[in-house]
Amino acid sequence: MLEKAMKITDPFEQAFFIMVQLPYLQPFDDVNKRTSRLAANISLNKHNLAPLAFVDVPQDIYVKGVLGVYELNRVELLKDVFIWAYERSALRYAAIRQTLIEPDPFRLKYREQIRTLIAEIVSNAMTPDEAIIIIQAKSLKLPTEDHQKFVETVDTELLSLHEGNFARYYIRPTEFKKWKEVWNRK
Repeated sequence: MLEKAMKITDPFEQAFFIMVQLPYLQPFDDVNKRTSRLAANISLNKHNLAPLAFVDVPQDIYVKGVLGVYELNRVELLKDVFIWAYERSALRYAAIRQTLIEPDPFRLKYREQIRTLIAEIVSNAMTPDEAIIIIQAKSLKLPTEDHQKFVETVDTELLSLHEGNFARYYIRPTEFKKWKEVWNRK
């Protein structure tokens, strides 16, 4: 099946082929249809196309399309469902992309230094006074024009750390809790 799929050059046709063939073959005890819908996105992602989602596809229509393939070897209804779902997914994806902000080039440039420094400050349960000394020292290793912005960026990240985002800095919960107690002392 995968060899045949690789010979299909059109990403939509390839996605539909996988979505039809995988559940038809029933390679797993369960999750064949879900796996096929996810696998259909592989070719779409490879061609930088919007992903396919079946979030608001009426289940009865989808099931009828799949049954048409299983029982009658007819793909027409499932093809219509696929096209309809993709059009809706593409519109939703475009709307979501418009709400996203562009990444900050400065944060991207120094992302590893920022992450490492924040992890060091938190894992060592530094006070604000201790932290500013090390932040300023680390900033001196950067080009002069980036010193101040680096200090401000790290400081902002530290101030915005909370239970919902500290894991992105590879910090353990016990480290975060200990640091937060030290950081908030007056």
